Amino acid sequence: MVKHVLFVKLKDNSKHECQKLKELFLSMKDKVDVIRDLQVGIDFLHSDRSYDMILEIILDSPAALEQYQIHPYHADIVKPYVHQVREASCIVDYEME
Repeated sequence: MVKHVLFVKLKDNSKHECQKLKELFLSMKDKVDVIRDLQVGIDFLHSDRSYDMILEIILDSPAALEQYQIHPYHADIVKPYVHQVREASCIVDYEME
């Protein structure tokens, strides 16, 4: 099993914009077949060190992660939108034990 974790800091971190991105992330669960599980969280502390959103995806394998990265819904819809609205982002991909 592989976990893909994405942290996003938004240019506009208003409640409306965070909710909009959350719904887009959640929509992948039904559209990207290699996703085993998906969770999205919105930060509530808003400290200097905080990112605004977290996306956690569980996939079966590193190969499934590669399939996720090139899946048309992720690559053509979700990823371009995130690049448009983000101020910064970072990821961690790791194999779960």
